[in-house]
Amino acid sequence: MSQNPPQTTLTIFCKVVDNYGDIGICWRLARQLRHEHGVAVTLWVDDLKSFRRICPDVDVHAAQQEVQGVRVRHWLGQDGSYTPAEVDDIVIEFFGCDLPPGYVEAMAQRSPRPVWLNYEGLSAEEWVEGCHRLPSMHPRLKLTKHFFFPGFTNRTGGLLRERALGAERGAFQSEPGRAQAFLRGLGLRESEIAAFKVSLFCYPFAPVAALFGAWERNAAPIACLVPEGVAADAVAAFFGRAAQAGDCATRGALTVRVLPFVAQPDYDRLLWACDLNFVRGEDSWVRAQWANRPFVWHIYLQDENLHHKKLRAFLDRYAQGLDSLRDVSLHWNGTGPGLAEEQDWQALWLALQAELPAIAGRAGAWEAEMLENGDVASNLLGFAASLR
Repeated sequence: MSQNPPQTTLTIFCKVVDNYGDIGICWRLARQLRHEHGVAVTLWVDDLKSFRRICPDVDVHAAQQEVQGVRVRHWLGQDGSYTPAEVDDIVIEFFGCDLPPGYVEAMAQRSPRPVWLNYEGLSAEEWVEGCHRLPSMHPRLKLTKHFFFPGFTNRTGGLLRERALGAERGAFQSEPGRAQAFLRGLGLRESEIAAFKVSLFCYPFAPVAALFGAWERNAAPIACLVPEGVAADAVAAFFGRAAQAGDCATRGALTVRVLPFVAQPDYDRLLWACDLNFVRGEDSWVRAQWANRPFVWHIYLQDENLHHKKLRAFLDRYAQGLDSLRDVSLHWNGTGPGLAEEQDWQALWLALQAELPAIAGRAGAWEAEMLENGDVASNLLGFAASLR
């Protein structure tokens, strides 16, 4: 009788730097590897509280737990000793987070040695293609680490996307009653559901107050849905006080509603239900690209304004012929010509509003292009298999 091949095992080490982006990506990847590919996944996370905000099933006090089929371990630091038996077939070092030295030693003692991947950040810059899959020898141990880059071409690892995502989104968006029921469940009134709906997820340095000012003077109602704690200063100024989840206020054409943080599947539904999405970092940025809706990206701040180069590289690929989207994106990230007053943002907003049908068309074409590159989980496992 033939025996089934042993189950592939995989470990992800995640250090939470960007609150929800790092753990958001790792959690999506871990779930997909487990549920779609049958991989036994262990996820090491140093910040369980941030993890719990996007996955309520997480116990922030547990050193070890199983969450939706994934083994989750609390990563307490770089100390500790490990045995080769604790090392899995594939080890992912997320965003170059530096594995514990004791774990690396155990990797070198394991037979066969594991496939070691440094999962890098998503970028549209051309150099990514040349660095994807490059090896790096350990200076002392008989170990080789390979760099794995998600990306936007077939010379990269592609984007994170679950197999059923397109069908789930299509069903949700094709039945208006589903979106309405979902939004009612978040506390929205009928007037907000009928308005032009914008989700807002950004870093604190975004010019939110100026954008709010432009939206207040809009010709038609706008409902802005903001997760609690996001754009806190601008939201507090709009309300005249600190705002909490469930709070809602209206000034002029603009209604701002503060939402609780929701689990990842519901955040996807929020993106699907809105007419325009402002997203940040990497995780929500990728999900916006699968939402079939216009979006504006707020990029993570880097030293020496390196993030502006990364932003422009993406806009060069995505926003060709979409001048208002490019202008708004650059100004939103502080790299366009100076804007002195809210009136400037009103002009930007009116131009973007007029271009929204074309941007929506681009969203669909972009999705088709990205699907041709495969998905990160499948591409990662294929690459790992080629190294074993």
